[in-house]
Amino acid sequence: MKIRKMLAGMSMTALLLGTALTGCSGDKEKTASNGEKTEITLAGWGSSPEETKLLDEILKDFESSHPNIKVKRETIADQYMDVIKTRLIGGEGPDVFYLDAFEAPGLISTGTVQPLDEYIKEDFDLKDFEEPLIKAFQKEGKTYGVPKGYSTLAMFYNKKMLEEAGVEVPKTWEEFQAASKKLSNGKGVYGFGASPELARLYHIAQAKGGKVATDNKATFADQKVVDSLQPIVDMHNVEKSAAEPKETGATWTGEMFGQGKAAFVFEGNWAIPYLKATFPELEYGTAELPEIDGKKGTMAYTVSYVMNAASEKKEASWELISYLTGKEGMEKWTSKGFELPSRKSVAEKSGFAEDEIRGPLVAGAPYATVWADDTNLPIIFNNFNNQFISSFLGDQPLDKALKAAETQANKEIENQ
Repeated sequence: MKIRKMLAGMSMTALLLGTALTGCSGDKEKTASNGEKTEITLAGWGSSPEETKLLDEILKDFESSHPNIKVKRETIADQYMDVIKTRLIGGEGPDVFYLDAFEAPGLISTGTVQPLDEYIKEDFDLKDFEEPLIKAFQKEGKTYGVPKGYSTLAMFYNKKMLEEAGVEVPKTWEEFQAASKKLSNGKGVYGFGASPELARLYHIAQAKGGKVATDNKATFADQKVVDSLQPIVDMHNVEKSAAEPKETGATWTGEMFGQGKAAFVFEGNWAIPYLKATFPELEYGTAELPEIDGKKGTMAYTVSYVMNAASEKKEASWELISYLTGKEGMEKWTSKGFELPSRKSVAEKSGFAEDEIRGPLVAGAPYATVWADDTNLPIIFNNFNNQFISSFLGDQPLDKALKAAETQANKEIENQ
Protein backbone atom coordinates (compact mmCIF):
# COMPACT_ATOMS: atom_id res chain seq x y z
CA MET A 1 0.00 0.00 0.00
CA LYS A 2 1.17 3.51 -0.78
CA ILE A 3 0.58 4.79 2.74
CA ARG A 4 2.52 1.94 4.30
CA LYS A 5 5.47 2.65 2.02
CA MET A 6 5.28 6.35 2.75
CA LEU A 7 5.31 5.70 6.48
CA ALA A 8 8.25 3.31 6.26
CA GLY A 9 6.29 0.22 7.13
CA MET A 10 4.54 1.65 10.21
CA SER A 11 1.13 0.15 10.92
CA MET A 12 -1.73 2.32 9.73
CA THR A 13 -3.93 0.99 12.50
CA ALA A 14 -1.35 1.78 15.16
CA LEU A 15 -0.86 5.27 13.82
CA LEU A 16 -4.57 5.97 13.71
CA LEU A 17 -5.01 4.58 17.22
CA GLY A 18 -2.22 6.83 18.42
CA THR A 19 -3.86 9.83 16.82
CA ALA A 20 -7.19 9.00 18.42
CA LEU A 21 -5.56 8.81 21.84
CA THR A 22 -3.54 12.00 21.57
CA GLY A 23 -6.29 14.15 20.10
CA CYS A 24 -5.87 16.78 17.42
CA SER A 25 -4.61 20.28 17.05
CA GLY A 26 -6.88 23.20 16.30
CA ASP A 27 -9.11 25.70 18.04
CA LYS A 28 -11.43 24.41 20.68
CA GLU A 29 -15.16 24.77 20.23
CA LYS A 30 -16.31 28.32 20.52
CA THR A 31 -19.68 29.10 21.99
CA ALA A 32 -22.27 31.73 21.22
CA SER A 33 -21.38 33.57 24.43
CA ASN A 34 -18.17 34.97 22.97
CA GLY A 35 -19.91 36.24 19.83
CA GLU A 36 -17.83 34.14 17.49
CA LYS A 37 -18.92 31.37 15.16
CA THR A 38 -17.74 27.82 15.50
CA GLU A 39 -16.25 26.73 12.18
CA ILE A 40 -16.39 23.03 11.37
CA THR A 41 -15.12 21.19 8.33
CA LEU A 42 -17.14 18.74 6.25
CA ALA A 43 -15.15 16.57 3.85
CA GLY A 44 -16.43 14.38 1.05
CA TRP A 45 -15.54 13.19 -2.41
CA GLY A 46 -16.38 14.90 -5.67
CA SER A 47 -19.82 14.57 -7.22
CA SER A 48 -21.79 16.02 -10.10
CA PRO A 49 -22.24 19.81 -10.32
CA GLU A 50 -25.95 19.31 -9.63
CA GLU A 51 -25.28 17.35 -6.42
CA THR A 52 -22.66 19.86 -5.26
CA LYS A 53 -25.06 22.74 -5.82
CA LEU A 54 -27.79 20.98 -3.86
CA LEU A 55 -25.46 20.23 -0.92
CA ASP A 56 -24.29 23.85 -0.84
CA GLU A 57 -27.92 25.00 -0.70
CA ILE A 58 -28.63 22.66 2.21
CA LEU A 59 -25.52 23.83 4.06
CA LYS A 60 -26.71 27.43 3.65
CA ASP A 61 -30.06 26.43 5.13
CA PHE A 62 -28.21 24.82 8.04
CA GLU A 63 -26.13 27.93 8.69
CA SER A 64 -29.29 30.08 8.58
CA SER A 65 -30.93 27.94 11.25
CA HIS A 66 -27.66 27.63 13.20
CA PRO A 67 -26.19 31.17 13.07
CA ASN A 68 -23.37 30.32 15.46
CA ILE A 69 -21.95 27.56 13.24
CA LYS A 70 -20.09 27.97 9.95
CA VAL A 71 -19.41 24.96 7.72
CA LYS A 72 -16.31 24.77 5.56
CA ARG A 73 -16.92 22.18 2.85
CA GLU A 74 -13.90 20.34 1.45
CA THR A 75 -13.84 18.15 -1.64
CA ILE A 76 -11.24 15.38 -1.86
CA ALA A 77 -11.18 14.66 -5.57
CA ASP A 78 -8.89 11.62 -5.68
CA GLN A 79 -7.79 8.74 -3.42
CA TYR A 80 -10.38 9.76 -0.84
CA MET A 81 -9.70 7.17 1.87
CA ASP A 82 -5.93 7.46 1.55
CA VAL A 83 -6.21 11.21 2.04
CA ILE A 84 -8.61 10.91 4.97
CA LYS A 85 -6.41 8.36 6.75
CA THR A 86 -3.28 10.45 6.20
CA ARG A 87 -4.97 13.56 7.55
CA LEU A 88 -6.31 11.67 10.56
CA ILE A 89 -2.80 10.43 11.30
CA GLY A 90 -1.45 13.97 11.09
CA GLY A 91 -4.10 15.38 13.40
CA GLU A 92 -5.57 17.41 10.55
CA GLY A 93 -8.71 15.38 9.91
CA PRO A 94 -12.03 17.09 9.18
CA ASP A 95 -14.64 17.34 11.89
CA VAL A 96 -17.26 15.51 9.82
CA PHE A 97 -16.68 13.36 6.76
CA TYR A 98 -18.20 10.78 4.42
CA LEU A 99 -17.55 7.13 5.20
CA ASP A 100 -18.61 4.33 2.85
CA ALA A 101 -20.03 1.23 4.52
CA PHE A 102 -17.39 -0.85 2.72
CA GLU A 103 -14.62 1.08 4.52
CA ALA A 104 -16.43 1.58 7.83
CA PRO A 105 -15.34 -1.54 9.80
CA GLY A 106 -11.65 -0.90 9.17
CA LEU A 107 -11.72 2.77 10.14
CA ILE A 108 -14.01 2.25 13.13
CA SER A 109 -11.59 -0.36 14.49
CA THR A 110 -8.83 2.27 14.69
CA GLY A 111 -10.73 4.41 17.19
CA THR A 112 -10.65 7.50 14.99
CA VAL A 113 -14.42 7.56 14.45
CA GLN A 114 -16.47 9.02 17.29
CA PRO A 115 -19.37 6.93 18.67
CA LEU A 116 -22.50 9.04 18.37
CA ASP A 117 -24.66 7.41 21.04
CA GLU A 118 -24.20 10.19 23.62
CA TYR A 119 -25.51 12.71 21.07
CA ILE A 120 -28.40 10.70 19.63
CA LYS A 121 -31.60 11.52 21.49
CA GLU A 122 -34.98 9.82 21.26
CA ASP A 123 -36.45 12.52 19.02
CA PHE A 124 -33.76 11.84 16.39
CA ASP A 125 -35.62 8.55 15.86
CA LEU A 126 -32.86 6.13 14.91
CA LYS A 127 -35.48 3.43 14.29
CA ASP A 128 -36.73 5.46 11.33
CA PHE A 129 -33.67 4.35 9.32
CA GLU A 130 -33.79 1.19 7.22
CA GLU A 131 -32.27 -1.43 9.53
CA PRO A 132 -29.64 -2.90 7.15
CA LEU A 133 -28.32 0.61 6.44
CA ILE A 134 -27.87 1.78 10.03
CA LYS A 135 -26.45 -1.60 11.10
CA ALA A 136 -23.60 -1.12 8.62
CA PHE A 137 -22.26 1.64 10.89
CA GLN A 138 -22.81 -0.06 14.23
CA LYS A 139 -20.31 -2.14 16.16
CA GLU A 140 -20.62 -3.78 19.57
CA GLY A 141 -23.81 -1.90 20.33
CA LYS A 142 -22.48 1.53 19.37
CA THR A 143 -23.49 3.72 16.42
CA TYR A 144 -20.63 5.41 14.57
CA GLY A 145 -22.35 6.91 11.54
CA VAL A 146 -25.71 7.93 10.15
CA PRO A 147 -26.46 6.98 6.53
CA LYS A 148 -27.16 9.99 4.35
CA GLY A 149 -28.85 7.96 1.60
CA TYR A 150 -28.47 4.73 -0.32
CA SER A 151 -29.18 2.76 -3.45
CA THR A 152 -30.04 -0.88 -3.94
CA LEU A 153 -29.82 -2.78 -7.22
CA ALA A 154 -32.85 -3.32 -9.43
CA MET A 155 -33.27 -5.11 -12.73
CA PHE A 156 -33.41 -2.58 -15.55
CA TYR A 157 -35.04 -3.99 -18.68
CA ASN A 158 -35.45 -2.74 -22.24
CA LYS A 159 -39.21 -2.62 -22.86
CA LYS A 160 -38.95 -2.72 -26.66
CA MET A 161 -36.61 -5.71 -26.71
CA LEU A 162 -38.82 -7.73 -24.37
CA GLU A 163 -41.98 -6.84 -26.27
CA GLU A 164 -40.53 -7.78 -29.65
CA ALA A 165 -39.29 -11.13 -28.30
CA GLY A 166 -42.55 -11.86 -26.51
CA VAL A 167 -40.77 -12.09 -23.16
CA GLU A 168 -42.42 -11.28 -19.83
CA VAL A 169 -40.48 -9.50 -17.10
CA PRO A 170 -38.81 -12.37 -15.21
CA LYS A 171 -39.45 -12.83 -11.50
CA THR A 172 -37.31 -15.89 -10.78
CA TRP A 173 -33.71 -16.70 -11.67
CA GLU A 174 -34.83 -19.54 -13.93
CA GLU A 175 -37.13 -17.18 -15.84
CA PHE A 176 -34.36 -14.59 -16.02
CA GLN A 177 -31.84 -17.07 -17.41
CA ALA A 178 -34.31 -18.31 -20.03
CA ALA A 179 -35.29 -14.77 -21.04
CA SER A 180 -31.63 -13.70 -21.33
CA LYS A 181 -30.95 -16.62 -23.66
CA LYS A 182 -33.92 -15.75 -25.86
CA LEU A 183 -32.94 -12.07 -26.03
CA SER A 184 -29.33 -12.73 -27.12
CA ASN A 185 -28.79 -12.62 -30.88
CA GLY A 186 -25.19 -13.79 -31.22
CA LYS A 187 -24.34 -10.50 -32.94
CA GLY A 188 -23.27 -8.32 -30.05
CA VAL A 189 -26.61 -8.05 -28.23
CA TYR A 190 -26.89 -9.98 -24.97
CA GLY A 191 -29.68 -10.75 -22.60
CA PHE A 192 -27.65 -9.83 -19.53
CA GLY A 193 -25.06 -7.09 -19.14
CA ALA A 194 -23.08 -8.42 -16.19
CA SER A 195 -20.71 -6.78 -13.72
CA PRO A 196 -18.47 -9.72 -12.72
CA GLU A 197 -17.31 -8.38 -9.36
CA LEU A 198 -18.08 -9.16 -5.75
CA ALA A 199 -19.66 -5.77 -5.01
CA ARG A 200 -22.48 -6.69 -7.41
CA LEU A 201 -22.58 -10.45 -6.74
CA TYR A 202 -22.26 -10.69 -2.96
CA HIS A 203 -25.95 -11.42 -2.32
CA ILE A 204 -26.05 -13.96 -5.15
CA ALA A 205 -22.92 -15.70 -3.84
CA GLN A 206 -24.66 -16.27 -0.48
CA ALA A 207 -28.11 -17.12 -1.88
CA LYS A 208 -27.79 -20.87 -1.30
CA GLY A 209 -26.49 -20.65 2.25
CA GLY A 210 -22.75 -20.25 1.65
CA LYS A 211 -20.70 -17.43 3.15
CA VAL A 212 -18.26 -15.18 1.31
CA ALA A 213 -16.45 -14.49 4.58
CA THR A 214 -16.53 -16.03 8.05
CA ASP A 215 -14.73 -14.66 11.10
CA ASN A 216 -13.05 -12.04 8.90
CA LYS A 217 -11.51 -14.66 6.58
CA ALA A 218 -12.41 -15.66 3.03
CA THR A 219 -14.69 -18.70 2.76
CA PHE A 220 -16.08 -18.19 -0.75
CA ALA A 221 -14.62 -21.47 -2.09
CA ASP A 222 -17.50 -23.19 -0.27
CA GLN A 223 -19.41 -25.39 -2.72
CA LYS A 224 -22.62 -23.54 -1.86
CA VAL A 225 -21.03 -20.29 -3.08
CA VAL A 226 -19.74 -22.02 -6.22
CA ASP A 227 -23.23 -23.39 -6.92
CA SER A 228 -24.74 -19.91 -6.45
CA LEU A 229 -22.39 -18.24 -8.91
CA GLN A 230 -22.10 -21.02 -11.50
CA PRO A 231 -25.23 -19.94 -13.44
CA ILE A 232 -23.69 -16.53 -14.17
CA VAL A 233 -20.51 -18.13 -15.47
CA ASP A 234 -22.59 -20.54 -17.57
CA MET A 235 -24.62 -17.67 -19.03
CA HIS A 236 -21.39 -16.26 -20.43
CA ASN A 237 -19.52 -19.40 -21.44
CA VAL A 238 -22.23 -21.94 -22.28
CA GLU A 239 -25.43 -20.09 -23.16
CA LYS A 240 -23.68 -17.01 -24.60
CA SER A 241 -26.42 -14.87 -23.06
CA ALA A 242 -24.27 -12.61 -20.86
CA ALA A 243 -21.28 -10.34 -21.37
CA GLU A 244 -19.39 -7.74 -19.42
CA PRO A 245 -19.42 -4.16 -20.78
CA LYS A 246 -15.92 -4.04 -22.28
CA GLU A 247 -16.74 -7.04 -24.45
CA THR A 248 -19.22 -4.81 -26.25
CA GLY A 249 -17.15 -1.63 -26.28
CA ALA A 250 -19.00 -0.07 -23.33
CA THR A 251 -17.40 1.23 -20.13
CA TRP A 252 -20.09 0.10 -17.66
CA THR A 253 -23.38 -1.76 -17.67
CA GLY A 254 -25.46 1.44 -17.71
CA GLU A 255 -23.85 2.46 -20.99
CA MET A 256 -24.16 -1.08 -22.36
CA PHE A 257 -27.87 -1.00 -21.55
CA GLY A 258 -28.39 2.45 -23.03
CA GLN A 259 -26.69 1.42 -26.27
CA GLY A 260 -29.09 -1.50 -26.64
CA LYS A 261 -26.38 -4.12 -26.20
CA ALA A 262 -28.08 -5.70 -23.17
CA ALA A 263 -31.76 -6.34 -22.49
CA PHE A 264 -31.19 -6.61 -18.71
CA VAL A 265 -28.72 -5.04 -16.30
CA PHE A 266 -28.64 -4.96 -12.51
CA GLU A 267 -28.09 -1.29 -11.70
CA GLY A 268 -28.68 1.29 -9.01
CA ASN A 269 -30.34 4.66 -8.56
CA TRP A 270 -27.34 6.40 -10.12
CA ALA A 271 -28.23 4.93 -13.54
CA ILE A 272 -31.53 6.81 -13.71
CA PRO A 273 -30.21 10.38 -14.23
CA TYR A 274 -27.48 8.96 -16.49
CA LEU A 275 -29.97 7.23 -18.78
CA LYS A 276 -32.23 10.29 -18.84
CA ALA A 277 -29.36 12.56 -19.87
CA THR A 278 -27.51 10.21 -22.23
CA PHE A 279 -30.25 8.04 -23.74
CA PRO A 280 -33.44 10.14 -23.37
CA GLU A 281 -35.36 8.11 -25.96
CA LEU A 282 -34.74 4.76 -24.27
CA GLU A 283 -37.90 3.05 -23.09
CA TYR A 284 -37.10 0.97 -20.05
CA GLY A 285 -38.59 -0.30 -16.84
CA THR A 286 -37.27 -1.64 -13.55
CA ALA A 287 -38.21 -4.57 -11.34
CA GLU A 288 -36.87 -6.19 -8.19
CA LEU A 289 -34.04 -8.61 -8.88
CA PRO A 290 -35.07 -12.18 -9.75
CA GLU A 291 -35.69 -14.42 -6.77
CA ILE A 292 -33.28 -17.29 -6.16
CA ASP A 293 -34.81 -20.42 -4.65
CA GLY A 294 -37.88 -18.43 -3.70
CA LYS A 295 -35.95 -15.76 -1.80
CA LYS A 296 -35.60 -12.09 -2.62
CA GLY A 297 -32.18 -10.48 -2.58
CA THR A 298 -30.29 -7.40 -3.67
CA MET A 299 -27.30 -5.28 -2.73
CA ALA A 300 -27.36 -1.92 -0.94
CA TYR A 301 -24.67 0.74 -1.06
CA THR A 302 -24.65 3.46 1.55
CA VAL A 303 -22.47 6.25 2.91
CA SER A 304 -22.72 7.86 6.31
CA TYR A 305 -21.71 11.09 7.92
CA VAL A 306 -19.24 10.35 10.72
CA MET A 307 -17.44 12.46 13.31
CA ASN A 308 -13.71 12.62 13.85
CA ALA A 309 -13.02 11.29 17.35
CA ALA A 310 -10.28 13.88 17.71
CA SER A 311 -12.50 16.83 16.80
CA GLU A 312 -12.67 19.53 19.43
CA LYS A 313 -15.96 20.76 18.00
CA LYS A 314 -18.12 17.72 18.60
CA GLU A 315 -21.32 19.50 19.64
CA ALA A 316 -21.34 21.61 16.49
CA SER A 317 -20.37 18.57 14.41
CA TRP A 318 -23.34 16.63 15.74
CA GLU A 319 -25.63 19.56 15.01
CA LEU A 320 -24.53 19.31 11.37
CA ILE A 321 -24.84 15.51 11.16
CA SER A 322 -28.26 15.53 12.82
CA TYR A 323 -29.50 18.25 10.46
CA LEU A 324 -28.25 16.58 7.29
CA THR A 325 -29.69 13.20 8.29
CA GLY A 326 -32.74 14.54 10.07
CA LYS A 327 -36.11 14.43 8.38
CA GLU A 328 -35.95 17.99 7.04
CA GLY A 329 -32.37 17.82 5.79
CA MET A 330 -32.78 14.37 4.25
CA GLU A 331 -35.98 15.40 2.51
CA LYS A 332 -34.10 18.25 0.85
CA TRP A 333 -31.06 16.11 0.00
CA THR A 334 -33.04 13.32 -1.62
CA SER A 335 -35.56 15.61 -3.34
CA LYS A 336 -33.71 15.45 -6.67
CA GLY A 337 -33.37 11.66 -6.61
CA PHE A 338 -29.56 11.54 -6.53
CA GLU A 339 -29.87 9.20 -3.53
CA LEU A 340 -32.80 7.41 -1.96
CA PRO A 341 -33.84 8.38 1.59
CA SER A 342 -32.42 6.10 4.27
CA ARG A 343 -35.24 7.24 6.57
CA LYS A 344 -38.43 5.26 6.03
CA SER A 345 -40.64 8.27 6.83
CA VAL A 346 -38.89 10.44 4.26
CA ALA A 347 -39.07 7.70 1.65
CA GLU A 348 -42.81 7.39 2.24
CA LYS A 349 -43.31 11.13 1.98
CA SER A 350 -41.17 11.39 -1.16
CA GLY A 351 -43.36 9.01 -3.12
CA PHE A 352 -40.33 7.10 -4.40
CA ALA A 353 -41.86 3.80 -3.23
CA GLU A 354 -44.74 4.32 -5.69
CA ASP A 355 -42.52 5.66 -8.46
CA GLU A 356 -42.58 3.44 -11.55
CA ILE A 357 -38.77 3.47 -11.90
CA ARG A 358 -37.48 3.96 -8.36
CA GLY A 359 -40.13 1.85 -6.61
CA PRO A 360 -38.29 -1.49 -7.05
CA LEU A 361 -35.10 0.10 -5.67
CA VAL A 362 -36.95 1.25 -2.54
CA ALA A 363 -38.68 -2.12 -2.18
CA GLY A 364 -35.32 -3.86 -1.86
CA ALA A 365 -34.07 -1.83 1.10
CA PRO A 366 -35.51 -3.96 3.95
CA TYR A 367 -34.01 -7.22 2.66
CA ALA A 368 -30.84 -5.89 1.02
CA THR A 369 -27.33 -7.12 1.75
CA VAL A 370 -25.25 -4.02 2.49
CA TRP A 371 -21.87 -3.88 0.77
CA ALA A 372 -19.91 -4.21 3.99
CA ASP A 373 -18.61 -7.01 6.19
CA ASP A 374 -15.54 -6.64 8.36
CA THR A 375 -12.05 -5.14 8.32
CA ASN A 376 -10.64 -7.62 5.79
CA LEU A 377 -13.34 -7.23 3.14
CA PRO A 378 -11.05 -5.13 0.89
CA ILE A 379 -8.53 -8.01 0.74
CA ILE A 380 -11.29 -10.57 0.19
CA PHE A 381 -12.90 -8.41 -2.48
CA ASN A 382 -9.70 -7.86 -4.46
CA ASN A 383 -8.72 -11.52 -4.52
CA PHE A 384 -12.21 -12.68 -5.43
CA ASN A 385 -12.35 -10.27 -8.36
CA ASN A 386 -8.87 -11.20 -9.59
CA GLN A 387 -9.86 -14.85 -10.02
CA PHE A 388 -13.60 -14.73 -10.68
CA ILE A 389 -13.17 -12.75 -13.90
CA SER A 390 -10.92 -15.48 -15.32
CA SER A 391 -13.66 -18.05 -14.74
CA PHE A 392 -16.34 -15.74 -16.13
CA LEU A 393 -14.26 -15.39 -19.30
CA GLY A 394 -13.78 -19.16 -19.54
CA ASP A 395 -10.11 -19.40 -18.62
CA GLN A 396 -10.56 -21.76 -15.64
CA PRO A 397 -13.32 -23.62 -13.79
CA LEU A 398 -15.14 -21.60 -11.14
CA ASP A 399 -14.32 -23.91 -8.23
CA LYS A 400 -10.62 -23.79 -9.06
CA ALA A 401 -10.68 -20.00 -9.45
CA LEU A 402 -12.41 -19.43 -6.13
CA LYS A 403 -10.14 -21.86 -4.31
CA ALA A 404 -7.06 -20.02 -5.58
CA ALA A 405 -8.58 -16.67 -4.63
CA GLU A 406 -9.57 -17.85 -1.15
CA THR A 407 -6.09 -19.26 -0.47
CA GLN A 408 -4.38 -16.04 -1.56
CA ALA A 409 -6.80 -13.82 0.36
CA ASN A 410 -6.29 -15.70 3.62
CA LYS A 411 -2.53 -15.73 3.12
CA GLU A 412 -2.58 -11.93 2.81
CA ILE A 413 -4.83 -11.64 5.86
CA GLU A 414 -2.47 -13.79 7.96
CA ASN A 415 0.55 -11.79 6.83
CA GLN A 416 -0.87 -8.37 7.71
